[in-house]
Amino acid sequence: MSSPAAVSPRIADPTPIGLICLAIGCAALVPIAFGYSLTPAGLQTAAVFCLLFGAGGQLVAGLGSLLNHNVYGGTLFTSFAFNWVVNWWALDSLARGVVPDAGIVVAVDVCFLVIFLAFTYGFGFFSKLLMLFLLDIDLLYLARIARHFGGGDWLGVVIGLCTVALAAISLWIAFALLINPVAGRAIFAFPGPAFTPRARG
Repeated sequence: MSSPAAVSPRIADPTPIGLICLAIGCAALVPIAFGYSLTPAGLQTAAVFCLLFGAGGQLVAGLGSLLNHNVYGGTLFTSFAFNWVVNWWALDSLARGVVPDAGIVVAVDVCFLVIFLAFTYGFGFFSKLLMLFLLDIDLLYLARIARHFGGGDWLGVVIGLCTVALAAISLWIAFALLINPVAGRAIFAFPGPAFTPRARG
């Protein structure tokens, strides 16, 4: 996820770290998304994975990307990391019987959706797969917002499926970045850009 005109990286590409940690964080949320493990123990268990992998792993990836002058990866992973801290807090609060304020949560979800829609377009200049990654996140946030405004319980299933898909796409991209160079061939397909930048001048 580095810029096409990026300078030589100062450290190894941290993107696979962020994506693998994202997948692990999503996996911890899948049972909850489908209505299971809603006990205090289940919520607190998921909260720990959100804090360590969701927040910690993506903060490492975000700061590493910024160190490599990768603004796209750095911005996405770093903002994700802070959002995963909120996930940790929300799950831990629910386990203690405190429900986060729904009005504030939906307002932030709308802000995130606007951000991710812009990122979806931007990542189309890098790879169709990265664009699909962001489209899945867009759909997840649309479902969250629609459910808040009374869209129906079926949206919980949509959120759960989007969470599973996000984990799967994250792992696919991470494996493409890790395994393909070692194997010397594209075992995990990584298609090119969906869009072509307009020529300057």
